[in-house]
Amino acid sequence: MRAAELFAAGVGAPEAARQLRVSPKSACQWRRDWAAGGTAALVSTGPGGQRCRLGPARRGKLAAMLEQGPAAHGWDEDQVWTGARAATLIGRTFHLSCSVSGATRLMHRLGFTPQMPVRRAAERDETAVTAWREGTWPEVKGPGRPPAAGSASRTKPAGNSGRPPGALGADADTLRW
Repeated sequence: MRAAELFAAGVGAPEAARQLRVSPKSACQWRRDWAAGGTAALVSTGPGGQRCRLGPARRGKLAAMLEQGPAAHGWDEDQVWTGARAATLIGRTFHLSCSVSGATRLMHRLGFTPQMPVRRAAERDETAVTAWREGTWPEVKGPGRPPAAGSASRTKPAGNSGRPPGALGADADTLRW
């Protein structure tokens, strides 16, 4: 508890804020809390926000269910857990309402990473797509620009770097010392 040590040593809140790399407002609040309750008043109460409503046993059960994969729970189209699917699974299994972002954070805590499923048409013909990419697309695309010296500038065309003929560096083949 570095803040308590600084306050006990008589260091002011602005100097403590500078040394601890926190805002002066936080240091003033800490000093007030320390003055009212001592070092015990500065002990962290943990992260803010709503606590997870799933206890350790339920989180273990959810981890086991996520491990089984989405197909085991009715999502046959791909093997991808999304935040929305995890939230739906939590609602169905534990009868708890859970936001998509909350389900995503819970998945991260359990060691899972949510993925976005690939959206493909059900009528998609992979052989036709491959044939079109290999046969038709090169004809449609065309040959492209011929390889030549170019310029990244929109105002200066490509050239010999703007140097007059005979100047040092104007011709890369002849070096003058």
